Amino acid sequence: MLGKFNVGIMGTGNIAAVMAETLNRMKGVKLYAVASREKVKADVFAGKHGVKKAYGSYEELVKDNKVELIYIATPHSEHYENARLCLENNKPVLCEKSFTANAAQAEELFKLAREKHVFITEAIWTRYMPMLKTIREVIGSGVIGDPKTLTANLGYVIDKVERILSPALAGGALLDVGVYPINFAMMIFGNDIEKVRSSCTYTDTGVDRQNTVTLQYGDGKYAVLNSSMESLSDRKGIIYGTKGFAIVENINNFESITVYDASYKKAAEYKRPKQISGYEYEVEASIRAIRAGKIQCEEMPHEEILRVMKLMDSLRKEWGIVYPFEQEDRA
Repeated sequence: MLGKFNVGIMGTGNIAAVMAETLNRMKGVKLYAVASREKVKADVFAGKHGVKKAYGSYEELVKDNKVELIYIATPHSEHYENARLCLENNKPVLCEKSFTANAAQAEELFKLAREKHVFITEAIWTRYMPMLKTIREVIGSGVIGDPKTLTANLGYVIDKVERILSPALAGGALLDVGVYPINFAMMIFGNDIEKVRSSCTYTDTGVDRQNTVTLQYGDGKYAVLNSSMESLSDRKGIIYGTKGFAIVENINNFESITVYDASYKKAAEYKRPKQISGYEYEVEASIRAIRAGKIQCEEMPHEEILRVMKLMDSLRKEWGIVYPFEQEDRA
């Protein structure tokens, strides 16, 4: 058992609500505090989710000595400043994806975490799910032969959401949904990426509306990844091998993996274990690491977070997408 552990939430949006509901159903974990820049929002959130402390500023949250881990659920553009505030006040951090707006911000946070020896990780929940181990074991067993190609896609009709459309909030399909296909490819095929090819279409605000990315690996493998903010996808991840293929249902929250043989007949199926929401695994991993005196999670180490961020930086550079605050930093 993990024992009682006080968690605070920074932000009061939809994803924060899912985490709150998850924490309230976990054993040995207490949803202790919530903070918003508007006290009324924190109060309403606290009332709805049974949170003991509600703060009208993030500074108050990080100063609360009873908070042992802070979950950051603010827009991408705010992650760096929010996480930095936590680290400077020696508060461990579980920060929503995408971890930061760019790799430079991530590197600064990791440097600070090392200097102060404070835990920080990314809440890319699929990295922590027990189903990931099952998927890797199935592919590694040789049941589909030698895996050669992978496809993954994720798309939701969210092109009217202000946060997604706003360059100032680091919007666009890539950081919001494209990060999942990228992580899926890296979780299955690894990091030996030799070439990257990509293209995207743009919103009127100048962020990517849809994108496609092809990764060519050093051993000849290929991963073809698609993400969109204007179409509803089947969310499948498919790994193709020399003897068959395997379909992973929902790369955004693994549901099952089904194996098909060379005759296109179903050979096996594995379903995910019962879960609260799926968020519980990243919380449990964070607490284990903190109690072990670590500053990162083995499920998603800092080096791997940087790989993902650098790849997304390179894609945005190719597409000519620069966020306003990045232009200010360069100036």
